[in-house]
Amino acid sequence: MADKFVEIYDTTLRDGSQKEGISFSLEDKLRIVRELDNFGISFIEGGYPGSNVKDVEFFKRAGDLEFKNARLVPFGSTRKACNSPEKDKNLRALLNTGLKVITIFGKSWKLHATEVLKISAERNLILIEDSVGYLVAEGRDVIYDAEHFFDGYKDDSDYALETLKTAVKSGAFKLVLCDTNGGTLPAEIKEITKRVIDEFGIPIGIHAHNDGGLAVANTLAAVEAGSGHVQGTINGYGERCGNADLCSVIPNLQFKMGIKCVSEESLKNLKSLSVFVSELANLSHSDEQPYVGNSAFTHKGGMHIDAVSKIPRSCEHINPELVGNKRRILISEQAGKSAILLKIKDEFPNLDKDSPETQRLIKELKEAEKKGYQFEAAEA
Repeated sequence: MADKFVEIYDTTLRDGSQKEGISFSLEDKLRIVRELDNFGISFIEGGYPGSNVKDVEFFKRAGDLEFKNARLVPFGSTRKACNSPEKDKNLRALLNTGLKVITIFGKSWKLHATEVLKISAERNLILIEDSVGYLVAEGRDVIYDAEHFFDGYKDDSDYALETLKTAVKSGAFKLVLCDTNGGTLPAEIKEITKRVIDEFGIPIGIHAHNDGGLAVANTLAAVEAGSGHVQGTINGYGERCGNADLCSVIPNLQFKMGIKCVSEESLKNLKSLSVFVSELANLSHSDEQPYVGNSAFTHKGGMHIDAVSKIPRSCEHINPELVGNKRRILISEQAGKSAILLKIKDEFPNLDKDSPETQRLIKELKEAEKKGYQFEAAEA
């Protein structure tokens, strides 16, 4: 495997919790933090202490935890236009967590400055400069999330880049380019990210949303352009259509692109981590989820079952055990003799495709399905 390493920044507990239907309790969040740390995540964004009491309490409790792999990070915004940095409650809440690394977001799209915040474009630059500079002066390492960066860049590239320059000049040690509306295409992500990497001498990250169904593809495109920092959530949880799904991003980076994110042993726990988070989120685990879904390595068509029973890689893009999953063979009217033999091989190892018993079984199965019976769930 190549020497290149991409650090994973998990925002399940902040951005992921903004998914409709999710409300993690304080205890849920603490349990998830432990699992993410054990898995080998580099950064865990724990929440937004300036927005709610639960996250304030979470950071107090999390301060007692010992981390083996991860750095815990609070999240917040640049100061309000009406406040000085010293008097801004959001910035004070970030500092009060006592954590060394802090992530704040600011506006990269001139539209948001003038029409949403109702301030001038120049004033927005001052907010970025003051906020990042204040946190750095207080001894913090600042990750700057450039919110709506790609839309802002396409609307006015000079201004979007100026917001990044302001954050860097003020002391940010890492820039994260956010496709906040999730509508940018992979080719655009790659081109724009490469330009930013070429112009700035600090690490560049990617934060992709899935509104166009492209969050994972956009994340990989940014890494191809040189990004060494990837933000996402377990199971792709997040507002609207969700965030980049780390359960797809991580194995794609490691198995397809040869870029290490976590240990190979940790990857064998990927499915169990995915299921654990979905259970605490009180959501059904998606069977169709790539890599970690129950259907990810499930075969129903007779020709596919025959092929995978002979040469697994003929119908599976990776070994399912590498991510803690397993192969499943479904019995149905579409199944062939290979499927029957795989199901009964332990009890009847001497049977083959030409055995009368095999012929009779497949005939009876198809006749039963014709009458309305269904055998997919009958693993026995």
